[in-house]
Amino acid sequence: MTRLLLSILCVMLSAMAFAQDEPATLRPVTSSYTYEIGGATLANTYLTPLKYKGWDMTLNYERMQAMKFNPEKWVMRLTAGIDLNRTDNPAKNATMWRLVADFSWGMTYRFKLPHNITLAGGGSTSLDLGCVYNARNGNNPVAVEAAWTVNLTGYASWNVKIGRLPVTLRYQPTIPLTGVFFSPDYGELFYEIYLGNHSGLAHCAWWGNYFRMENFVTADLHLGATSLRVGFRNNILSTSINDITTRTITYSAVIGVTTEWISLNPSRKADNSARIISALY
Repeated sequence: MTRLLLSILCVMLSAMAFAQDEPATLRPVTSSYTYEIGGATLANTYLTPLKYKGWDMTLNYERMQAMKFNPEKWVMRLTAGIDLNRTDNPAKNATMWRLVADFSWGMTYRFKLPHNITLAGGGSTSLDLGCVYNARNGNNPVAVEAAWTVNLTGYASWNVKIGRLPVTLRYQPTIPLTGVFFSPDYGELFYEIYLGNHSGLAHCAWWGNYFRMENFVTADLHLGATSLRVGFRNNILSTSINDITTRTITYSAVIGVTTEWISLNPSRKADNSARIISALY
């Protein structure tokens, strides 16, 4: 018994010594702040049978970081944004506004390929909340957008040089699989909901009644400690429930800044031999 305990103690001490000899792992946070401007097409038969067209403006934040439990393989991505649309009817005598806030969090498993190419796939969850306003409807001028979804997502990235400038190219799609979204009955007033008619407002989302796809393309130009981000984003949302059909299509140019930062403990000295595992680069 004594020999067994001594053997276990030796193994533990050897493991601790090996762990101390291993270089520390640093997982920098990749943060991006972007401004997006482009066009929008809105259709919402709860408010109007007409299709409205106009502009789209979005502010977005993205945070990516390699996960602590397996930083080489797993990457976390968090996003938050506010999207504003202003659209007009075909006759240009009525305006419809749309304001939506969205938040998402997910993880992807990545594979490093030759030629500095990375492929990743995984899942995420999203929460969207906003409204559409059409002043032409005196009785019922507002439609609510609210949804919680579970999504498929992933990305493909390529680190390349254009001349002497390092550039990271990325394409990231996101498609909801299922979830829950809000929709009243056709012609149901929000005043009726306020009075207590709450049945049939939440609906299970699937591709037959709720389809959404986001296509996100970026190029990060590494000019130094801060990178310039340029790209393109396209969002498609289509719902059909309770004889109400909605179609929202936005497409916008993306410009912003990307930075990488590392949080260090001031009571400890920096380890020059530490491994740095980036989330995207």
